[in-house]
Amino acid sequence: MRTRFLLAALLAGTSAAAFAEPVPKDQLMVPPESAQEYLVVSPTNTHGSEWMWTTDDGALAYRKSQSLRGWITETDALVRLDDHGMPVSLEVRGVTTEGDAAETFSIADGSATWSDGIADGEAPAGKFYLNKGGPGIMMGTLAEALYDHEGPLDLYPGGSASMRLAKEIHLEDESGDQHLGLYYIDGLDTQPRPVWLTADGDFFAYVGYMGLLPKGYEEHYLSLKAIQEEIAGEEVRAVAAQFLTDEARKPLLIDNVMLFDADAGAFVADQAVMVEGGKIVAVGPAGSIAPVKGARLIDGRGKSLVPGLWDSHAHVDDGYGMLQNLAYGHTSHRSPGMGIEDYVRLEKARKAGEILAPETFAAQIIDAVHPLSAQGATLVDSEEAAIEAVREIHDAGMWGVKFYTSMNPDWIAPAAAEAHRLGMHVAGHIPATMRPLDAVRAGYDEITHLNFAIMQALPQSVVDVSNTAARFEGPAQYGKDVDLDSDEMKAFIAELVERGTIVDPTIMIFEGWMTMGDERALAPAYGPYAGTMPVVFERGLYAGGYPLFADLKRKDFAASYAKMLGLIDRLHEAGVPLVAGTDGYGMELVREIELYEQAGLSKEEALRSATIVPAEVVGVDERTGSIRVGKEADLLLVDGDVSADLGALRRIDLVVSDGVAMDGDALRKAAGFSGRSK
Repeated sequence: MRTRFLLAALLAGTSAAAFAEPVPKDQLMVPPESAQEYLVVSPTNTHGSEWMWTTDDGALAYRKSQSLRGWITETDALVRLDDHGMPVSLEVRGVTTEGDAAETFSIADGSATWSDGIADGEAPAGKFYLNKGGPGIMMGTLAEALYDHEGPLDLYPGGSASMRLAKEIHLEDESGDQHLGLYYIDGLDTQPRPVWLTADGDFFAYVGYMGLLPKGYEEHYLSLKAIQEEIAGEEVRAVAAQFLTDEARKPLLIDNVMLFDADAGAFVADQAVMVEGGKIVAVGPAGSIAPVKGARLIDGRGKSLVPGLWDSHAHVDDGYGMLQNLAYGHTSHRSPGMGIEDYVRLEKARKAGEILAPETFAAQIIDAVHPLSAQGATLVDSEEAAIEAVREIHDAGMWGVKFYTSMNPDWIAPAAAEAHRLGMHVAGHIPATMRPLDAVRAGYDEITHLNFAIMQALPQSVVDVSNTAARFEGPAQYGKDVDLDSDEMKAFIAELVERGTIVDPTIMIFEGWMTMGDERALAPAYGPYAGTMPVVFERGLYAGGYPLFADLKRKDFAASYAKMLGLIDRLHEAGVPLVAGTDGYGMELVREIELYEQAGLSKEEALRSATIVPAEVVGVDERTGSIRVGKEADLLLVDGDVSADLGALRRIDLVVSDGVAMDGDALRKAAGFSGRSK
C-alpha cells in the first residue's frame, strides 16, 4: 500500500477523474517498434513497461502497462510542448488502480484550462502544467523543462518546482555508455524528488522504492539507488546535526500537564515529569519535582504528555522517511517489509546519532517466486530456500519475518518454526488458498491488515485468489454479509485469543477506499493536514472510493466497512491485542486510533494500541512505551487535551526521543510541512 517514498504519479499512474467510463485498453495507443521502452522494476521483479515516442506531427506519446500484484494500470497520454518545453496541450486516458485516468490540459487565447479529476481549473497562461497521473515517464517533461530553465518554474494547478544537480557519474553498459546527472527536484513532495538525466538534459531514469529505467539498463537500478542513498544520507545527517545538540539533551522538567499513563490506561491531570540523561527520572503531582540545575522548564498547562507513538506498520526505507515519522511523533516503529540492506544502513546511522529516526523493529518480506510476488521481497522457490531466507534475515539483526500472499502454504510452517527457533516474530498477509486461521496454526504470531482477518468468513473463491485484487474486493463485496457473532467467527476469535495472536488492522486504508464516493477528496486521514503540505504532494492525496464492480453500490462498500469496524470491536473485547499501524506516510496514525475509538474502544484503549501494546509485542516494554521512572524518555508534548480529543495528538509542541527534546514546529518544517495540522 504504502506510497511513502514511491513517486506516486510516476509509478502508480494515479490520476482518476469522475468521468463516465475509462478508455479501455484495446482503444489506447499502440507503441510503434521505434518507441523507447522503459521497465518498471523493483529489487526482485519487473512489473510493467512504459513507452515514449514522437508522433508524425511532433507530439510526445506515452503508454503504460503495469500489473502490481494484480493491480492493473493501462494508460496512455499525448503531450504537445512549445519551443520552451512547456506543455500547451495534454490528454491522459485509460484506467488505473483508482479508476478512470482521464485528464486534460490546454492553452488557448492566452488562457490555460485543465481537468484532473479533482477539479476543473482555468488561469492565465505562463506556467507549467504538472499532470497528476498518466505514464510515469511524463515526469521527464518537467525535469527537462527545469534543466533548460533558469530558476524555479511555477506550476498549474499550484506550487512551484526547482531542480539542482547532486552528482554526475559515468555509466558503462553494453547498451551504450551514459554520462548521467542525478538531480533533485524541490517543491513537489515533502522530500526532494530524484531524477536521472543524460548529459543532454534528457530524462533517463527514476529510482526509488521502485524504479523506471530504459530497457537494457534495468540492471543498474540498485547501483543508482545506492548513489541516491549516499547523497540523501548527507542531507539528512546535516538536518540531524541541527537537532542533536547539547542544548537539546539538557535536563527537562514538564510541569502542570495532563499525563497519559499507558500502563494503567488512564489520563492523570496535573502531573510533572523530569527527564535527565535520556531517562525519565521522576514522575509526580504538579509542583512536586524540583528541577535540577540547568534544566529546561516547560509549563504544560493546557497540554498533554503522552508516550512517544508507535506506528506498527511503517514502510520506511530512507532517512527522509525516518525524519518525517519522527516529526509525526513516532519515537518507535515497526517496518514490516524493509529491505535487509536498507535496515542495516539506516540502523547503523541511527545508532551512531547521524540521522533523526524512530527506533526501528524491522521485518523483511518473504514470498514465493511468482508472477504476483511482492516487490522488494526475498523470493524463494523451495521450503529449504524459505528457511534459509529466515536465517539471512535473522543474521542481519532484524526483528521478524513477514510472509506474503503468493507464498507456498506448505512452506509456512517450517519457515515459521525456524523463525521462532531464532526468537523472531512471524507476521504477514495470508497466502492465497489459506484462511487466517490456517496461517495462525502454521505459525503466524500476527495477522497483518484487517481484510485478511475478515477473510476467515469469506467465500473460498476469494480465499483462493487473495494474492490478487480479491484481497480488497472480496472484503468489499462480501464483508457486509458476514455475521460477526456467528459460531464460526466466535470460534475464530477465541482461537486467536488462545494463541495470543496479534492483529495489525490498518483500518484507515479501508475507510478511504470503502466510504468515499466517486468524487475526489482528501480522505479523513489527510484532511487535518490540508494546507500544510506541498501543493503537489497534497494534490496527489486526493482520491475517490475504490472503483465499483460486480453491480455493487457505494452503500454496499460502506456496509462492508462497518462490519470491519465491528470486527475490531469484537477482537478487542475478546482480548486480541491490536497494534495501530498506517501502511502509509505515517501522518495517518492518529486517524487509525481515532477509528479504534469509533469501533468501540475507549480513548485510553485506542492510545495504548500505539504506545505500550506495540512495545509489549516487540518485547521492549520494560524500557519504553509508557511514562515511568527508569524508562527511556520517549515523550510527546501536545497542544490540547488528548483525554477529550485524540486528534490533539496531531498538534505536537515537543518530541522527546531518548531524552533529546526537539521543537515540533522545527521538525515539521524540516520534514516538509509548513505548519500545524488542524
